[in-house]
Amino acid sequence: MNKMRMTLKLFLVLFSISFLFGQDVVDAIVAIVNDDIITISDYMIEHDSIYDLLRAQFQGEEFTKQYEKEKEGLLERMIIERLLIQESIRQDIRSTADIEGQIRSMVEGIKKQYNIGSDEEFKRMMTQQGINYDNWMAQQEKTIIQQALIFSEVGRSIAIDETDVVNYYDLHPEEFTTLPTYKLKGIYISSEDKSEPEAQAKMEEVNEKLAAGEELESLAGQYSEGPEKESQGDIGIYNKGDMDKTLEQAVENLEEGSFSSWVKIPSGWFLLKLDEKTESQLRPFEEVKKDIENELFMQEQQVKIQAYIADLKKRSFIKILIPDPIK
Repeated sequence: MNKMRMTLKLFLVLFSISFLFGQDVVDAIVAIVNDDIITISDYMIEHDSIYDLLRAQFQGEEFTKQYEKEKEGLLERMIIERLLIQESIRQDIRSTADIEGQIRSMVEGIKKQYNIGSDEEFKRMMTQQGINYDNWMAQQEKTIIQQALIFSEVGRSIAIDETDVVNYYDLHPEEFTTLPTYKLKGIYISSEDKSEPEAQAKMEEVNEKLAAGEELESLAGQYSEGPEKESQGDIGIYNKGDMDKTLEQAVENLEEGSFSSWVKIPSGWFLLKLDEKTESQLRPFEEVKKDIENELFMQEQQVKIQAYIADLKKRSFIKILIPDPIK
């Protein structure tokens, strides 16, 4: 009986389309979702929007990898999106959530972040990035409506227990332990425009002057052949793991204020001074409590969203006619 009803519904949807458009095929149907359809045109709008966004962010093999990943799940995401939009209409979510206000707030936030003065300038920036502004705005509206529905159906029912927060903190100390940091100064001698004996002679001069009591900051201005020349030897602050491995090994066991020996790297040599070191430490519970609550909330919400979507699918009529619109 259920199969007969689904077949009848499919016939009625297709019949109504042919009645509206006559005998000519106007646009191929990719999928039917309850009383709605996804056409090739719909699919291509979403596809092109994703393509433009990825093209603005990635190049070469990384672009191809990201594109194939996004394209693979596109139709499934469009079907879920239709189900959520249909449900949001049924529940009249738009009347209970300030959708336009949220979009405006989001756009203003982006404008402020990138120091953009007007909406017209914002649109020009989008165009320069290869992004269709109208398509982007339409997608943001759909996303906000879906988020409002998800919060109404799922989010508001989630409560995070304090005990779970404490347990998470105790079981995952690595997530809340800061890495050691190294504040460095140094002098760089390039190997590109001199022989090794010439470079060695220059390094010996630096060693002798340091031994005589001259400051590294002053010597960097005289001898360094990198940015350190202008910064009085200042190299910056680095977390453990962020530096070149050879340089990190040279400084990780130094005492504050002490020097490494000259360190060979592919382009030359570095003499490093460890100005300051901060040891790794476990951040206090109260400092990370909110982060843990958010993490646990997101984990539980994701499980409940999947269950909610599965239930929506179960209660819906879904027929995929063209599984892969782009072959």
